[in-house]
Amino acid sequence: MTQRQLKLELSAGETLPTSLSWLIHDGYVCLTSWNEDDSTTMLSIWGPGELVIPSIIKDRPLYLYCLSPVEVEEQAANAEQQQAALHQQVQQLVTLLQLTRIRGAEERLFKLLLWLGKRFGRVNSQGVSLSFSAMNLTHRNLAELTGMTRVTVTKALIRFRQEDRKST
Repeated sequence: MTQRQLKLELSAGETLPTSLSWLIHDGYVCLTSWNEDDSTTMLSIWGPGELVIPSIIKDRPLYLYCLSPVEVEEQAANAEQQQAALHQQVQQLVTLLQLTRIRGAEERLFKLLLWLGKRFGRVNSQGVSLSFSAMNLTHRNLAELTGMTRVTVTKALIRFRQEDRKST
């Protein structure tokens, strides 16, 4: 008897089991962990074409949820895929850790936006565009990724917009 793979279409905010591996066909998911003080830390974000293997992180309560509507398929990962996913996960964690060490809030947020643009943005004639609405990426999500408050993220984004208007 052959084993059937799960194929799911989920809405933003819905969760996926962390015990399974998922291939993302469309949309964005993130992995969050709870801290001892009941705050959360966003550990990773994945998008279309990426393989998510949450079980490679051990000994943490994990929450894998959809940032946007997603289409995913359960994928049994072989050893090579697990190694590649582990490498990607470590790279994301290192990048996010390095971002949290940047002292200036605006610089930290700017570097995060550059990183997100490199991973998920679309190249156009003016540079790279990144759609927060397509990713359903909120100011709170950006705050979790940078170790900042939501209010600080909002103020920095407002300043970025004001500076952009002044330069045009």
